[in-house]
Amino acid sequence: MSTRNLDKLMAPKSVVAIGASTRPGSVGAAVTRNLLAGGFHGEIYLVNVKGGEIDGRRVYRSLAELPEVPDLAVVMTPAETIPRLILELGERGTRVAVVISAGPGNGAGGAEVNARWRRRILRSARPHLLRVVGPNTIGYAMPRLGLNAGFGPGSLKAGRVAAVAQSGAVLAGLADWGAAQGIGFSHLISMGDMSDVDFGDVLDMLARDSDTRAILMYIEGLTHARKFMSAARGVARIKPVIVLKAGRHAAAAKAAASHTGSMAGSAAVYDAAFARAGLVRVTGLGELFDAAETLGYGISPRTERLAILTNGGGVGIIATDLLIDEGGELATLLPKTLNQLDQHMPRAWSRSNPVDIVGDADGPRYAAALDALADDRGVGAVLAMNVPTALTSSEDAARAIAGTAGAKVVPVIGCWIGGPAAAAGREVLHAAGMPAYDTPLRAVRGFMHIVQYRRGQRALQRTPPSVPEARADTHLVRAIVHGALADKRSILTEPEAKRVLAAYGIPVVPTEIVLDAAEAAAAAARIGFPVAVKILSRQITHKSDVGGVALDLGSEQAVADAVRTMTGNALVKAPKARIDGFVVQPMIKRPHAVELILGAAEDPVFGPILLVGHGGVAAEVVDDKALALPPLDLVLAEDALSRTRVDRLLRGYRDRAPAARGAVGEAMVRLSQLIADVDEIAELDINPLLADADGVLALDARVVVRKPEAGQERAARFAIRPYPVELETEVRHGEEKLRIRPIRPQDEALLDGFVRRLSREDVRMRFFGPLRELSHEMAARLTQIDYDREMAFLLLDGDMLVGVGRLAADPGFEQAEFALVVASDRQGRGYGTLLLNHVLHYAKSRGIKRVVGHVLRENDKMLALVKRLGFRREGATTGEPDLRVVKSLSGL
Repeated sequence: MSTRNLDKLMAPKSVVAIGASTRPGSVGAAVTRNLLAGGFHGEIYLVNVKGGEIDGRRVYRSLAELPEVPDLAVVMTPAETIPRLILELGERGTRVAVVISAGPGNGAGGAEVNARWRRRILRSARPHLLRVVGPNTIGYAMPRLGLNAGFGPGSLKAGRVAAVAQSGAVLAGLADWGAAQGIGFSHLISMGDMSDVDFGDVLDMLARDSDTRAILMYIEGLTHARKFMSAARGVARIKPVIVLKAGRHAAAAKAAASHTGSMAGSAAVYDAAFARAGLVRVTGLGELFDAAETLGYGISPRTERLAILTNGGGVGIIATDLLIDEGGELATLLPKTLNQLDQHMPRAWSRSNPVDIVGDADGPRYAAALDALADDRGVGAVLAMNVPTALTSSEDAARAIAGTAGAKVVPVIGCWIGGPAAAAGREVLHAAGMPAYDTPLRAVRGFMHIVQYRRGQRALQRTPPSVPEARADTHLVRAIVHGALADKRSILTEPEAKRVLAAYGIPVVPTEIVLDAAEAAAAAARIGFPVAVKILSRQITHKSDVGGVALDLGSEQAVADAVRTMTGNALVKAPKARIDGFVVQPMIKRPHAVELILGAAEDPVFGPILLVGHGGVAAEVVDDKALALPPLDLVLAEDALSRTRVDRLLRGYRDRAPAARGAVGEAMVRLSQLIADVDEIAELDINPLLADADGVLALDARVVVRKPEAGQERAARFAIRPYPVELETEVRHGEEKLRIRPIRPQDEALLDGFVRRLSREDVRMRFFGPLRELSHEMAARLTQIDYDREMAFLLLDGDMLVGVGRLAADPGFEQAEFALVVASDRQGRGYGTLLLNHVLHYAKSRGIKRVVGHVLRENDKMLALVKRLGFRREGATTGEPDLRVVKSLSGL
């Protein structure tokens, strides 16, 4: 349902508190007190079965007595009354209810009791489209409206940071800390048990809120991963999201048949998901508070390089170390900056960054130094530090920083270290609208949160190169998988697993299957010595654990002896396993190759995940891996690989030439495509995958399969919808044979060339203004889309792009906006009709109820096209440059 009716949470005109009270110590009393004292300008109604008055306001005995239908309800009555109240609110037309009450279940079996109770609440709400926040929350606050509908702190300041927390205690702590620091919030949202409104809904809501500049989140767990990822990726493109995930060491215990499978349910998967969405992850409440301070005061560095201004050399060095530890960069000061500082600083100043202006630095000296640094365009922000001394006043230094002209030019972060004297300086900076910390670590981290966000945005906008075409025989893979499932097997044999990899263009070592020692010896002679021999059994997953692997065998006798030995080992160590035969392979001699592991598994929250790391038999001991959410492209694969320690070996060292890292990335991309195409693959390991200058080679593989859920659409289990290959189609258009396919991230160059070929007038009609060429940022936004909520269809004549039809749905899939452009030299051939019809039928297939578009009044061709296809004009206002056209899809 996403953001439907959440506008009444964002801007309610009336609020009812159900369970209002004056009983000391009660939740009802606390919520009522906050609600009445907040300064809300809309109507506030109080309901309690006892009636009476509170602060001169009438207390109604029931909802039926209210003079109007309230937009927002705050419910804090006993648990057993909630489902009935929700039903009554829905029937009367209330659109949002914040349920503060906790569930009725306690002790053994309480979780199931509460789950059934939450389901009753939803059954009461959904028929009436009533949205439910909670239950089990501390409430909701929107200080800009004077709305404080919760039992958190009463004094809240309006600001531009939204705080969203699954824990009421964390949210209350943030609110109280913000009040003490003078930091304001746009929203404070306690998520509670998330029976209906979840994190995805709230992120979608806040993405459209112009009063919210940044978002802080505390997450314990997620419900709808795909909705969350779509919302998070959307909002993170336009504003920073800082997230703290609790329960990092409470990973679900799971018996897995692959190395990668053992990672499912771990906190590392959340980290991978947050990184993929462009969120900035922090590891503790202290960091979350630090982020709140930096974001709350609107710090926006000019560059990512920091200048440190201090009256103490030691603390400047400490801050420098911390900055480098966090991945930050010191600014290199220009010669003219150094000269300007020389004119105003004492002879003993440091003449470098950190700028140590020595211990007797007074206010004027701080101001002069800051003004000089502000004139240096290489300085992105200034960390102004002060340690109180008996020589000067820390408070005066803070006043000088706050009042100097340089502070209006370059962002300043304060760090006043110490007790009461330093605290007074921090208060001065806060009053001037500057963040101010008490330790170098907090100050540096506050700065780096913004830097990490900016770096993440750049990483998300990188254009991936195309993966070279390779065979992808999906039919063969499905035949192998279905054969194993028909045999009631959940694990493919090694030869089957290698055929699966080879079908998707991942290089594998040649393999022969034999039944006994004699056949093994003969096969080895054909292959050529030395060889490797492995046991083949459907019941033995890890062959080396039962002595089922023999390497570097140089003769037929050695091969035969190895087969007999591993047979005996298996009888002792796996007596119930059936031996199906043996695998003979050439002994690969690649002395400079690095052993990697590639894997795929299914996480209970985010669905399929991919792993890359240090491979070999010691993979678990070395514990060097990185996770990534598919689908992958070469940029995302490179990013995951770069987060491993083994990547340093791949880059080459001493006499070792660099490995073909691109080949590793291609293997990861092909593995990503494999698990997207074949839902039956539950887990997969390639271990080891050899990588050297000549490329990659899979020596061993393990594939776990299972029957997919009945009726599940392809790739529905993915948190990020993969490239929808099923939407590629060929069409006959008169005598022409054209192709229509979804856009890909690597289409940036194709799209840019298409726009360059458009006439100036066609560019203006499409983009509502002049545009010489697409910027990289704009092209990345147009090509790197969320296939779950957006679609862009390319109309191709061979390799020539001749048209683009685009669709962007709202989070609830009620409505979508279209855009359309046809190559200037191909207009008049019916391409626009063909493409827009294709877009409309796709929208209908996704359940979208109506499609809207904005067309310039003078765009006669487009207006004629949409009229032919049944669009109507809606809400046109004289003087506006564009017209809104609308088409209902109910009859399409």
